[in-house]
Amino acid sequence: MNRFSSAEPPEMPIPEVDQGPEQPTAEAQIGGLLFAMFLIDGEGRIAQANHAGENLLGQSEKRLKGKLLVEVLQGVDARVADRLNTDSGALVARDIRFVAGETETRVNLTVSPLSTHPGWRAVTLSEITHEETARDSDLGATIGAPSILAHEIKNPLSAIRGAGQLVARKLPHKDKKLARMITDEVDRIARLIDRMQQLGSTKTEPSAPCNPHEAIRSAIATVRAGDAAQVSIREEFDPSLPPVMANRDALEQVLINLVSNARDAASGSDDKPSIAVQTRFVSGLAFSAIRLGRSVRLPIEITVTDNGAGIDPALREHVFEPFVSSKQSGQGLGLALVRKLVRDMNGSITHERDVKRGLTHFRLHLPQCQTGRNDA
Repeated sequence: MNRFSSAEPPEMPIPEVDQGPEQPTAEAQIGGLLFAMFLIDGEGRIAQANHAGENLLGQSEKRLKGKLLVEVLQGVDARVADRLNTDSGALVARDIRFVAGETETRVNLTVSPLSTHPGWRAVTLSEITHEETARDSDLGATIGAPSILAHEIKNPLSAIRGAGQLVARKLPHKDKKLARMITDEVDRIARLIDRMQQLGSTKTEPSAPCNPHEAIRSAIATVRAGDAAQVSIREEFDPSLPPVMANRDALEQVLINLVSNARDAASGSDDKPSIAVQTRFVSGLAFSAIRLGRSVRLPIEITVTDNGAGIDPALREHVFEPFVSSKQSGQGLGLALVRKLVRDMNGSITHERDVKRGLTHFRLHLPQCQTGRNDA
C-alpha cells in the first residue's frame, strides 16, 4: 500500500528537446547531479533520493523512503524543519547544519514546489565543504601577499643568520647561547615563510598511480624517527586496496602532518597514547568537484585516529583554515596546507570527533587508479 497518497510520486519534469535517441532520461539526469536531491510528499516524507543524496545521508533510497526528511536531518534549524513539515512553498536557506549518522554537515538547501502535483516538493542539499572554489581565491589573496614578499624577507634573514654565526665565533662560551638563539629564530621564521609560500602556490604537482600503503609506512617511519616517546601506531590496512591517483610526495607530506598531529594529541592523553592508521575501500563515495565540472569518485579512504583530547570545539569548524591552531606554539598552517595538497589531488579531507569513544578521526578520500591491485 502506498504510504504517501493514492497518487504516484511525480516524475521531475524537464524541457522536451529533440536530441535524438541518446538523450538522457529525467531519471538519468537527476542521478548524475553533483548535489543531493530528494522528492518529498505533502507530509514531508521522502519518496525518492538520488545517488548523491544516498551518499550524503549514508543510507540507501530504500531505507530513506517513508522517513520524514526533518528526522533524517538531525538537529536541523527549527525554522527550516517547520517549513519542511508545514509549508509547501519555495525555500532557499544557506549554511544549514545537521547531523547524519555521527557527522555534522553544512549545506545550502533549496525547496522547489511541483506545481503540477500540489504538496510535492523537490529538495536539494549541496555541501558547503565541497563548494569552495571561491574560497580558494580568497585563500590565495590572503596568502598571496606574504608569498610575493617572501624572497625579499629571506634576503635580510640570511644576512642576520650569517652575522649571528660570525658573532658566535667571537663571543665567549657563556654568551654563545644568545647567538644560537638568533640563528634558531631566523631558521624558524624561514621555515614559516616556506610553508606560507607552499600554501599560496597555484602550482599543482602531477598525479600518478601510487601504492597508498608504501606512502603511509614511509610517513610513519619519518614520524617515529623523531618521536622520543615512541607512541604506538597501529596499521589496519586493507591488503586488496587498489593504487590511488596521487602525487607520492604530496601524499606522504599529508600523512606525515596528520600522523605527527595525532602523535602530539595522543601524547597528552590520560589513557595509553594510541594512534591507528586505517585503509579501506568505500564504494559509492563521490566528490562534487565543481571546479572540474564533474563528479570524482573517491573510494580510497585513509583514516588517522588518535585517542587524545581532541581539538577545541570552538575551533573544529575552522581547523583547515590558515593561522588556526589549538597548539600553544602552533602556527596554524599545517592543516591548511594538508587541505590544499589533498584538493590538488582531487581528494577530500574531513575531521570528526567521536565524543563517546574519545577518538579523533581525520579521513582522507582519494581517487582510485583503474589499473592493478596492491599488496599491503
